[in-house]
Amino acid sequence: MTDSDTDHGAVPVLAARIALRRAHKGLLGRLGPGLITGASDDDPSGIATYSQTGAQFGYAMCWVMLFCFPLMAAIQEISARMGRTSGQGIAGNIRAHYPP
Repeated sequence: MTDSDTDHGAVPVLAARIALRRAHKGLLGRLGPGLITGASDDDPSGIATYSQTGAQFGYAMCWVMLFCFPLMAAIQEISARMGRTSGQGIAGNIRAHYPP
């Protein structure tokens, strides 16, 4: 047997990789499906737009959140109640009640 046949340096590297993989699984497990949902909403064009807006305005546009969040929450609540009652989402109800 030569020194190259018994590579003892690979064992600590393998153990470190396994530990890192376990840490990532724990982190991803805690983030849950919200991470996937958020990532699917942020397509490349959205990320480019958000980056350009952030670079241009910085924190100066944060006041918009105070106005937009209540409106967004109201639409989510309306959609949830309509879906629970009718079995359709907001788009399905609009399609059923308004002409094309």
